[in-house]
Amino acid sequence: MDRLPLPIQTMFAELVERAHAGQLSDFEPNGRFYTKTVNGRDYWYFRGPMEQGVRRDRYVGPDSPELQASVRQHKVAKDDYKERRQLVIALDRVGIRGPDARTGKVLEALARAGVFRMRAVVVGTTAFQTYPGLLGVKLSNANTITDDLDIAQFRTISIAVDDAVDVPFLDILRGVSPEFEPIMDAFDRGSASRFAIGTSYRVDILTPNQGPDSDDLVPLPSLRTDAQALRYLDFLIYRETRSVALYGHGVPINVPAPERYALHKLIVSRLRLSTAESQAKARKDLRQAADLIRVLVELRPYELKDLWQELTERGPKWRQTAQEALALMDSETGDPSIRESFELAVR
Repeated sequence: MDRLPLPIQTMFAELVERAHAGQLSDFEPNGRFYTKTVNGRDYWYFRGPMEQGVRRDRYVGPDSPELQASVRQHKVAKDDYKERRQLVIALDRVGIRGPDARTGKVLEALARAGVFRMRAVVVGTTAFQTYPGLLGVKLSNANTITDDLDIAQFRTISIAVDDAVDVPFLDILRGVSPEFEPIMDAFDRGSASRFAIGTSYRVDILTPNQGPDSDDLVPLPSLRTDAQALRYLDFLIYRETRSVALYGHGVPINVPAPERYALHKLIVSRLRLSTAESQAKARKDLRQAADLIRVLVELRPYELKDLWQELTERGPKWRQTAQEALALMDSETGDPSIRESFELAVR
């Protein structure tokens, strides 16, 4: 395991904290933050000043020590964009990969619109790019290349936040590039969960399928768009983690916990078998899973064991699919020691 120097790990952690604290700079200085308890858990909201006889409460996020610190810093925080930019440059120089320019601009626009404040989660390779900084280790750059962006959100959260972005999701994307067009749903021509620039770039909106299998799109009111419902996604995005995309001044995003990402990639690798393109993605899934497992068995063995137990207890199909993927990981990586160390850690 090739660890990043401690100063680099500290630098990434500082950038995450500053970027997420910076999200609150858009809130008016004469408003106030407050908490609301829902189902036994506290959530932060911001009550702005009265405007034209209307007062708007905006969702901030679930209570956490990190968010409490951001709230405390809100009134005294200075514009530290220049310092954040220097941190991004320094992290890039030591080999922590950021998104390509187009993805960076899209993430920046989504963050500015409040998409991640609504607890949307970046999934897929764009999330994987941030794990070296979060884990403090080097991961293979060959597994960080992508030409699309996946955003996921629980529908229950989308409803519960009682807030929404100011403009439809498509309009946020068109603020980055007017070439974005919706890929209309085959069954409902008025709905779309995918937005593309020709055949070169695509943004997919996803949500967990928590009912019977269906091809119907699911509305996400807080994001003002529809989403494709997918099996297994609830396992991935449960209790997301704050991170930062290394673009511009550092874009505050949410990503899955690395150990959830690794185990989820095992599952989905067995679902991508229909075309040559999907099979290539399945091999990439296995490489990403192996890259993370290799370090997680040392850094987070107890978390990995707990989540493996959670996964296998979901049913025989989950167990069989994950175990098949583990067997295939050997041939994809040529290194059976990764699987062996994993099996030792989770037994």
